[in-house]
Amino acid sequence: MAKKLAIMFGVVFVLVGVLGMISTPIAGPMGLFQTNSLHDYVHLLIGIVLLVVAFAAPAKSGLTLQIFGVVYFLLAILGFLLIPSGGDLLGLVTMNTADHVLHAVLGIVLFFAGKSAGSSSMASGMGNAM
Repeated sequence: MAKKLAIMFGVVFVLVGVLGMISTPIAGPMGLFQTNSLHDYVHLLIGIVLLVVAFAAPAKSGLTLQIFGVVYFLLAILGFLLIPSGGDLLGLVTMNTADHVLHAVLGIVLFFAGKSAGSSSMASGMGNAM
């Protein structure tokens, strides 16, 4: 299950990175979720990492989702504290309030998706061993 979730989130992150690069009303410099090139590349990188882990080391998919969940939640907190109404985080990555909210939600969803998928696949694996 964790592998499937990592693939799903990986594809979504890659698509979001591409959407930001072509600047759509959803993502881009003038989109609902304001991004710049670095922000778009980060989405692409996260998507690629999730896909590589899902296919190369599927047993680590749950842990990888949890790690990205923690990172995204911390990023949301940083965003709310440092640039509450939008701007550049640490002078590098353009974000706005919609990004902060999405990052908080993503943090929670990724963490718990990884946790539940990782533990359920481990539990079913142990059940098969008996």
